[in-house]
Amino acid sequence: MALFGTLVNGALIVIGSLLGLVFTKIPERFKETVMHGIGLAVILIGLQMAFSTEDIIVVLLSLLSGAIIGELLRVEDKLNQFGNWIGSKFRTKSDKNSVSQGFVTASLIFIVGAMAIIGALDSGIRGDHEVLITKGILDGFVALVLTSTLGIGVVLSVVPVVVYQGAIALLATQIERWVPDYFLNGLIVELTAVGGLLIVAIGLNMLKVVQIRVGNLLPSIITVGVIYYIYQLF
Repeated sequence: MALFGTLVNGALIVIGSLLGLVFTKIPERFKETVMHGIGLAVILIGLQMAFSTEDIIVVLLSLLSGAIIGELLRVEDKLNQFGNWIGSKFRTKSDKNSVSQGFVTASLIFIVGAMAIIGALDSGIRGDHEVLITKGILDGFVALVLTSTLGIGVVLSVVPVVVYQGAIALLATQIERWVPDYFLNGLIVELTAVGGLLIVAIGLNMLKVVQIRVGNLLPSIITVGVIYYIYQLF
């Protein structure tokens, strides 16, 4: 079953988020320090991923083209609007902005990363769900901490996670018919690098060092495929 790993990942996010609601009484100073710790760890993970690149030009052009597309489409604004709309359906003590922040932050953390892509590909191509189950355990712990700080919006991130990873897994069941192994392996490396830089941006936002519109950089996850293909032609 190609979607098994994705469904387990989603279930663990929900469980972690529900547990996080129990620990909302944690003192603010504890939450702040924990979030800073997570932010630092997120930056480290992102840097490790980013350093995997073999073609920095592909990464640069992917980010530039993705940023232009994201700003034109106002991706981050639309994500926030969607989060606010969802927030209006799930009233809590937190305001809608908090729900939106939890939804967007958690969605980006859980979706943008090597494990999401490689795990989904493994599930679809080889029926191996180990990577996604491992990712689910990590996501569950992160969801617990994020929910205790950002509220119920975190649990809503399970929707884009399941849709995104599920789509990749289903596509991967047929991908070998269309994409040569050598191209696919190289593309995953550059996808990992681009995703790593977006993860670094998320970490910087969590630490409030700077406010990067990470949502508007998300199209680079798509443009990297086009850029990498063109780059391989020359």
